[in-house]
Amino acid sequence: MFTGIVTDIGEIVSFTPTAQGQLHRLRIACRYDQGTIADGASIACNGVCLTVVGSGVEGGKGSAQRTWFDVDTAAETLALTTAKHWRVGTKLNLERALKIGDELGGHIVAGHADGIATLLSREDLPDMARFVLSTTRELARFIATKGSITLDGVSLTVNTVKDVSFAVLIIPHTLTVTTIGDWKAGDEVNIEVDLMARYAARLTEMK
Repeated sequence: MFTGIVTDIGEIVSFTPTAQGQLHRLRIACRYDQGTIADGASIACNGVCLTVVGSGVEGGKGSAQRTWFDVDTAAETLALTTAKHWRVGTKLNLERALKIGDELGGHIVAGHADGIATLLSREDLPDMARFVLSTTRELARFIATKGSITLDGVSLTVNTVKDVSFAVLIIPHTLTVTTIGDWKAGDEVNIEVDLMARYAARLTEMK
């Protein structure tokens, strides 16, 4: 489980298709302490929970040294998320798995992206930026004004909703410490709807 609070921005430094292209082995550079990354650990990458299959350190000493970890993206992940667009150089929002006792700064996030949202517009305001996105009707029914949503692994509050489109307001800090600052119209991002909204909808359907 995660909280949608990004703790680092990683960069894909190698990309190797395997299993006839049905599996991709990614090496991601980051600033995490390599000693804290165990094989089998879960790390959310742009909101997609991936399993570490190896890690190490590269480069010289001091600031030139970088930690890396390897993950595999399977066919379903490639089909349902923006992972199909990832390449060497792609920047990813990273979050380590939640530990008992950690501060729950965002909301409960599973790291299982439900699909993709498309950025319709970006408006840079004096103190924040406003993004309008659209998604499928199936996912839009779980999105409500003032509700929580996860976009590329970032826990956000929905500002407004209109049919299958919705808007979020992003403060300068979030624009700086995540990849959201680079978003532009036409971009696709991973979306995970709020678990509470999904369960509420299911309970209503079963009545």
